[in-house]
Amino acid sequence: MPTQQSKATIKIPRPLYNKISHLIKGAGYNSVTDFIVYVLRDIVSAHGGVTEKVYSEEELEQVKEHLRRLGYL
Repeated sequence: MPTQQSKATIKIPRPLYNKISHLIKGAGYNSVTDFIVYVLRDIVSAHGGVTEKVYSEEELEQVKEHLRRLGYL
């Protein structure tokens, strides 16, 4: 069983949240938070700032589902 990681709350303007919510409908993300975490990880890793991460089974299933919806699996 994966260990529980601590999380922090980040506040964004409501209009931005609403736009993201509309943008991700049908894209395979479970929530705006999932999308934002995905984008931030992508940006940070592009700059070499992320070390290797062990993903939970739930996270792996979410990625697989997203890839299925995009037609890759």
